[in-house]
Amino acid sequence: MKLQGRTAVITGSSKGIGKAIAELFASEGAQLVITGTSMESAQETVNEIIAKYNCEAVPVALDVSRVESCEALIKTSLDNFSKIDILVNNAGITRDNLVLKIKETEWDEVIAVNLKGVFNCIKAVSKPMFRQKYGRILNITSVIGQIGNAGQINYSASKGGIITITKTCAKEFASRNILVNAIAPGFISTSMTDKLTEERKQTMVSAIPLRRFGEAIDVARAALFLVCDDSSYITGHILSVNGGLYM
Repeated sequence: MKLQGRTAVITGSSKGIGKAIAELFASEGAQLVITGTSMESAQETVNEIIAKYNCEAVPVALDVSRVESCEALIKTSLDNFSKIDILVNNAGITRDNLVLKIKETEWDEVIAVNLKGVFNCIKAVSKPMFRQKYGRILNITSVIGQIGNAGQINYSASKGGIITITKTCAKEFASRNILVNAIAPGFISTSMTDKLTEERKQTMVSAIPLRRFGEAIDVARAALFLVCDDSSYITGHILSVNGGLYM
């Protein structure tokens, strides 16, 4: 198993892409720290994963926009497993609106969670990873951070910022054997895309060369590659999982 003996902290892992990553990591032998916006949602996912994979996993309620919450996440992880090998920054939100109509709160909320949240978690985990001279940090950005999108100036700015955070940290952390990479998913079938009308879905699919939405497991498999030893000479890379939407 590719992650046997490794401890992985995955933010936003109680559902969607984060949960798919957690399940795949569990199947490969990882010990997990599962986070959600509430303890109830995190605990529910922990119970499911333990029952399915007979692994070690603990739940944490997390608000990535708050420094103290991210610091508490790392402390809880170390208290339970004594080390953190992998951090996956997956937590994110949307507050879509056009530039002329967007509210300051809609801008601030998305930047606080999607961008500042990544910074908060990386900073909190950097000290233990530096001490152990090993780490894998994986940030989930988006194709929207690469190409922009009407009605998503806050989301595209936050996801574009994650790309440059990834490259900066890759340069700063390389000497300590800490690899920092990112995945930029395209349109993935999740609870968010389920809310779209069929007409909107077809319009989106028509722009994808592979003519379909991706699945959460597609992102999870890419995540596994970037945190296991198979990618030990890759850092600062943005891996697109988008069906050819952006090349």
